Amino acid sequence: MSAFKIQQAVRCLKGGGLVAYPTESVYGVGCDPFNVDAVYRLLALKHRDEAKGLILVAANRHQVKTLLPDLSDQQLNFLEQSSLAEPLTGLLADENDDIPPWIKGRHSRVAIRISRHPMVQELCLLFGGAIVSSSANITGFPSAKSPLQVRQQLQSGLDYLLVGPLGGARKPSRIQDLCSNTIIRP
Repeated sequence: MSAFKIQQAVRCLKGGGLVAYPTESVYGVGCDPFNVDAVYRLLALKHRDEAKGLILVAANRHQVKTLLPDLSDQQLNFLEQSSLAEPLTGLLADENDDIPPWIKGRHSRVAIRISRHPMVQELCLLFGGAIVSSSANITGFPSAKSPLQVRQQLQSGLDYLLVGPLGGARKPSRIQDLCSNTIIRP
C-alpha cells in the first residue's frame, strides 16, 4: 500500500474531489459527505437518484460515534463485530439530524459501514472521518471490480483513482436496519 497514493487521494477528498478506491468486494467511489457540491457531482456521475441516499464508510467505531453520538454501545458493538465476518452496512437512527439530507436521501436513517479493507481504513483515518462509499459504476450497470472497469464507466468524472486489490468478499455489504434488525439487502 503506497502511503503517497493514499495521501494524494486524501488531498483530493479534502479538496472536494471524487475518488475511486478498492473495497471489500468492488471498487467504490467516494467524497467528503459534508461537501454538498462533491456529493451532487458523485450523484450526477453515477446517474443516481438522490432520494435513494448514500452509504458512509468509516475506519472504526470512533468515526461512527463521532457522526452519531447517540448510538448505543450495543449498536456500535454489533456493527463492529458483524463486519469482522462479512461487510455489513447498518442503518442507524440520526437522532440529532446530524447527517445532511443529501446523504440520507428520503430516509430518516443513515447507512454506515465500518470497513475492514486496509486501504479504506487508511483513507478514512487520514481524511479524519467517514467518507461516502457508493459502487463505482453508473446506476444499472455492473459494479466495477478492476481499475479498467472503473475507467470505462466513470473516468470522465473522477478526480483520482486509488488502485489496489479488492478485499475478497464475494458480494457487496449486507444492509441491515440496526433499530428493527430487518435485513434490507442480504
